Amino acid sequence: MKAKDVMTAKVVTVSPDHSVRHAAKIMLDHRISGMPVVDDNGRLAGIVSEGDFLRRSELGASAFPAGEARVYVKGHSWKVGDLMTSDVIVADEETPIARIVALMQEHGIKRIPVMRGQHLVGVVSRADLLRVVVATKVNDATAAGDNAIRRSILTRLREDAGVKGDALTLTVADGLVHFSGAVRSQSERDAVRVVAEGVRGVKGVFDHLSLAHP
Repeated sequence: MKAKDVMTAKVVTVSPDHSVRHAAKIMLDHRISGMPVVDDNGRLAGIVSEGDFLRRSELGASAFPAGEARVYVKGHSWKVGDLMTSDVIVADEETPIARIVALMQEHGIKRIPVMRGQHLVGVVSRADLLRVVVATKVNDATAAGDNAIRRSILTRLREDAGVKGDALTLTVADGLVHFSGAVRSQSERDAVRVVAEGVRGVKGVFDHLSLAHP
């Protein structure tokens, strides 16, 4: 899936010339934590979020480090253009979701504007990504049967979870999966369980694993 498949196309925006109070009211009215700032030509000028309001003088912020004129301006100016973050991480419509997620994690941001050339066409937020998780169906392509279940688990452990399973013993009987042997970490132990629970036909997973000593 790509950005265009999950983005919110009807985006609430604000102008750089709007007042900070007006921007705050829009965010409250629409129950959003941030929004793009778009100029009169429809081009993205920046983004304003709840975090930008934390150093506002209205909230009692009065102490600013010497030389931090920009911080003072963000705390006292009435214009959105002075409050907003102008260095915005963006994506285009064809950007894969995996890249969107990576950008959010790398930059610690909650939303990414989606562009078509110089113009804003949507926004992908964390909420949009949650909708993808909810809408995604569990993979049920695995054929039923104990042997098929066993093969599927071993394949997914190796290819999807990165667990080699050299020290694992896996048995499947009537859909009941039993693991024994050793894994290198608790994370691998959790991965073994999650992989098995995600295979169609599995009725139960029994963990007899131990953690290998380094």
